[in-house]
Amino acid sequence: MMKARRQAKILELIKNHAIETQEELAARLTREGIPVTQATISRDIKELHLRKVPAGNGRYRYALPDDGTPGSWDKRRRILQESVLSVDHSENIIVIRALQGTAPTVAYAIDHLAWKEVIGTVAGEDTVLAIVRPKEAAPEVVERFRALIR
Repeated sequence: MMKARRQAKILELIKNHAIETQEELAARLTREGIPVTQATISRDIKELHLRKVPAGNGRYRYALPDDGTPGSWDKRRRILQESVLSVDHSENIIVIRALQGTAPTVAYAIDHLAWKEVIGTVAGEDTVLAIVRPKEAAPEVVERFRALIR
């Protein structure tokens, strides 16, 4: 479970900050209460398919993988399987309970499933709200989520 939490935090940090080196990423994780070795960071970067992109002035930063990265479907499914605790709905809102700290990564994975009925997500620390249109599609979308996490 620690790995899923750590990788969720890595994705959040990469998304919200211009992180240029593994050392900078390790320092930020440590400040977030997740001490980590350089070897672990290196493995996580590889597993998450992070890439370096130009950041200007001849510098590069880590970035999230393109949607078409080989294995991205399997990765999203693994994130959901390892992090999601429950799925329920009310009207057109699906409530996804997740492990503490993993909701932003779960929301990212859901956004990139590109299901036409899911028009957006909002993530807290351990809860994701997925908005579905039309509301009649919510029960079927909940069942698709449940099938993914089995």
